[in-house]
Amino acid sequence: MRTPALHFLGHSTVRVELAGRTVLTDPLLTPRLGPLRRAVAPLPASSWSGVDLVVVSHLHNDHLHLPSLRLLGRGTPIVVPRGAGRWLTRHGFTDVTELGPGEGLRDGGLTVTATSADHAAHRWGPRFTHGPHAPAVGHLLHGDGVTVYAAGDTDLFPAMTELGDDGIDIALLPVWGWGPSLGPGHLDPAGAAEAVQLLRPRVAVPVHWGTYAVTGLTSLPSPYRARMRSLLVEPPRRFAAAVAAAATVGGARTQVLLTAPGSPVALPRVQDPR
Repeated sequence: MRTPALHFLGHSTVRVELAGRTVLTDPLLTPRLGPLRRAVAPLPASSWSGVDLVVVSHLHNDHLHLPSLRLLGRGTPIVVPRGAGRWLTRHGFTDVTELGPGEGLRDGGLTVTATSADHAAHRWGPRFTHGPHAPAVGHLLHGDGVTVYAAGDTDLFPAMTELGDDGIDIALLPVWGWGPSLGPGHLDPAGAAEAVQLLRPRVAVPVHWGTYAVTGLTSLPSPYRARMRSLLVEPPRRFAAAVAAAATVGGARTQVLLTAPGSPVALPRVQDPR
């Protein structure tokens, strides 16, 4: 069993080096996304170089971001939810594989398996129901005796318990977003801590926080300025505190690794037995 290398690039984008392969989850690599700006340092091109495979959890623009995918090259292998492949190939991407929950593929020593997720399935959702549609998924990345769970965007769902029964070493869990509030189908810090109790991973890395904000919302005078400044830093701390509190009353003893966007994850050495 070998310890993988993880780099939290920001939002839901994590560079995972596992079983001799380099995977990017939900690449969002640009300084801007519509009205959103990156609130932390821009990413160097080296952070997405040498990528072997991309996994995309759902169709929303902050997870399936066409300009970021183009930075990786149109021939980079991309795994998308079942139903999204034709739409993506129409945009010029040439190596697209669809996976639905329970379906998997093998790439060298790496196995990728799609899982269920509870999140809006439309490109322009959750408020709109037109345009491309494909049910959201998460992904299990397994190789070298290590399993990494990338949840994508999701609310709690019952099958999380079954995922935990199968064994998860590292869980990449969303704990917030980019605005002053969360819509349906998302985990807040308390919800993500509940997910830890279901999944029971050795290590949890909070993601989907602290990376993007509406332009001016953290700097210009407004009723939201203080709240947005807090939301850029507080959600993972509240998540870690909730996980620690649950452990004191018999909950899962999961190590939470708070990692700033753009930084490598300081993983402990993964060891057997489980």
